[in-house]
Amino acid sequence: MLEGKKVAILGDRDGIPGPAIEECIKATAADIVFSTTECFV
Repeated sequence: MLEGKKVAILGDRDGIPGPAIEECIKATAADIVFSTTECFV
């Protein structure tokens, strides 16, 4: 489903951080172009 797609990851400091989402996406054929963890207040 994600083959050939580009992915931007926005993690949440109080929820799921970007690196955790990134590890899940690495198992697919998607291309990670941006990954960060932010604090949404």
